[in-house]
Amino acid sequence: MPRPVFLQAALNGDRVHPAAPRTPAAIAAAAQAAVRAGAHSVHVHAFDAAGHETLDGRACAQVLQAIRERTPGTPISLTTSATIVPDPAQRLRVVQAWEHLPDLVTANQGEPGIAALCEHLLARGVAIEAGLLTTADAHAFVRSGLAARCRRVLIEPLDLDPDVAVQHAAAIEAVLAGAGIPLEQVHHGFGMACWAVHRRALERGHGIRTGLEDVTLLPSGQPAADNAALVAAAVEMIAIAGPPADRSRGEADP
Repeated sequence: MPRPVFLQAALNGDRVHPAAPRTPAAIAAAAQAAVRAGAHSVHVHAFDAAGHETLDGRACAQVLQAIRERTPGTPISLTTSATIVPDPAQRLRVVQAWEHLPDLVTANQGEPGIAALCEHLLARGVAIEAGLLTTADAHAFVRSGLAARCRRVLIEPLDLDPDVAVQHAAAIEAVLAGAGIPLEQVHHGFGMACWAVHRRALERGHGIRTGLEDVTLLPSGQPAADNAALVAAAVEMIAIAGPPADRSRGEADP
């Protein structure tokens, strides 16, 4: 029996949207709704009392605990984005102070200091989702030697044009294929390009990520009410795609 297509829900990020959750209680409720709609994992950002994204251990712990109370057993991926703490040394110190740990983190491979951050978290038993936004990120990831110890790789072109985003995803995938990296891949884009990137990924048997951090519109172009609506649309897309075609993943054509 084929393995189910992995589907992750990215619940908030810095997205300004009525349904983008920011408090621990709201994030936990959104996580529960997304899982009920079909998500296998959730990716979240924590916020401080002023409503700003934060990597502070206390704020992150409150989010983790709230989600675990509402949806026990759901893998939680926490951001480590340099857009929140730009200085690599300061970011590492903040993360080293974490007392409550997520199941996974996203670690964007093009960011300064990311290798040291990954090494620290791996030593503490936190799994790594390696984020590749560009082909340069992919090449840096190959050189880092981290691939064998990561849980999965996120292929996430941020181009707004769907055709360009699909081509970019193919190029990033080609770098991994050329290096012989067989890691599980999860693909997503930004804005409406998300859905085009998803279609290509599903054709190739890869997982996908959706949620208000990435996109606010349904495939029809209609506004999404919340994260659960986006997850439901992704579940429908997975069902329509059916089993992946019998193709080599070493190819990377769009």
